[in-house]
Amino acid sequence: MILPGSAVRVKNVNDIYYGYQGLVQRISSGKVAVLFEGGNWDKLVTFRLSELELVDATAGRAKK
Repeated sequence: MILPGSAVRVKNVNDIYYGYQGLVQRISSGKVAVLFEGGNWDKLVTFRLSELELVDATAGRAKK
C-alpha cells in the first residue's frame, strides 16, 4: 500500500522519470505527488497511482 512517506519508483517505461525513486508527499483522487531529491535540486511531480511501485526500504542493508 502506498502512503505518504513511502519510498516509490516510477515503473512507467514511457515516462521521463522511469526508474527514479522518490518519497510520496500526498495522495489525492488517485494521483500521487512524489518528491525527487538529488544533489542541488528538488522536484515535486504528480503521477497516477498505477505508474508507481513501492521500493523495499530494507533492501541492500547489511544485517548485523
